[in-house]
Amino acid sequence: MADVLVYRAEGEAVLHGGDLYGFTVTEWRLPATYPPFAAVLFVPTTWIPVPALKLTFLAGNALLLATFVALSARLAGRTARLPLLCAATALALWLEPVFQTVLFGQINLAVACLVLWDLTRPPGARGRGVALGLATGIKLTPAVFVAYLFLTGRRREAGTATAVFAATVGLGALVLPAAGVDFWTSRLYDTGRVGKAWIIDNQSLQGLIARLLGDPAPGVVWALPAALLAAFGMWLAVRSRDERHGILLTAGTALLVSPISWSHHWVWCVPLLAVLLADGRTRLAALTAALFTARTMWLLPHEGDRDLHFPWWQQPLASPYPLFGLALLAAIALRGRSVAGVAEDAQVGGLVAGVEHDVHPGPAHGALVDQRLLTLGPDRHVRE
Repeated sequence: MADVLVYRAEGEAVLHGGDLYGFTVTEWRLPATYPPFAAVLFVPTTWIPVPALKLTFLAGNALLLATFVALSARLAGRTARLPLLCAATALALWLEPVFQTVLFGQINLAVACLVLWDLTRPPGARGRGVALGLATGIKLTPAVFVAYLFLTGRRREAGTATAVFAATVGLGALVLPAAGVDFWTSRLYDTGRVGKAWIIDNQSLQGLIARLLGDPAPGVVWALPAALLAAFGMWLAVRSRDERHGILLTAGTALLVSPISWSHHWVWCVPLLAVLLADGRTRLAALTAALFTARTMWLLPHEGDRDLHFPWWQQPLASPYPLFGLALLAAIALRGRSVAGVAEDAQVGGLVAGVEHDVHPGPAHGALVDQRLLTLGPDRHVRE
């Protein structure tokens, strides 16, 4: 539970006025990487001894996993009763991203629960966007979901999340002014501080490209494809007619294009599995579960810089998650392109037949239907 010790050190820096971004802890010399607001939240970790703190994180992550499973079921349109919830939670623990989260004492499940709880609340629910703003203030990467809300026309919720995020930045600056300036002007852009992008732990597009090319700093060779992929992934998410798929596409896009996505960041495989099972895609769900439990990356020798020297046949084993994410985006895009024309023709044909049937009672009714089609526009009438 090395990350627990980092969080505790952050809390101590807040209490004792230490340099929040100047220390390292554990034998791996881990630094603080989150915004000052997160450090303020970590102050309670200093109130109890380390063994008790580790036990608290263990129990807390177990409860958070059960909550995440329940929220995943809600996203999939299902209700997980207690026996099923317990069984699914026990099985989900063996998914590599979840297991690593518990092993390191990470906060991935807490952040993911905040995001998924907010996004699965009923439309127009009071305070929707607050939890998403808090999650963004803790770890920044949930900001991609704020963009998703904005691009899908939910500007009020996106505005609420943005306002709450701004409040977290203000609170962090108020409590830790020097650390706030340091983070937002310097540390934020120093991704190397988080860790080496080329090591096997990094399951993002940059990690995949770095290992594939044997280049520890792929630079524009990674940055340009990442920018294009970000635009493409968000385009797929926004145009998705299924909110469940839109949320998962947003999460997958964020994991792929982030400079560093440690393997434990991929806890979003839990709601993905829930949606696949709810859609009746049991074979794909089984393959997905197998991929996220196989731990192929840890079976490869990766001491020192050996991560940069894998032969071609080991590359898929070294980067299973980004390859899976890329394949999923490609499959969704190709599937949408192949069926879109057929579906549109069928739905428009049925609608036209209905109009022809309904127009006989009189010209006024026919004109009303024609006006409705014009009002809905070329895309909305198919969706309706």
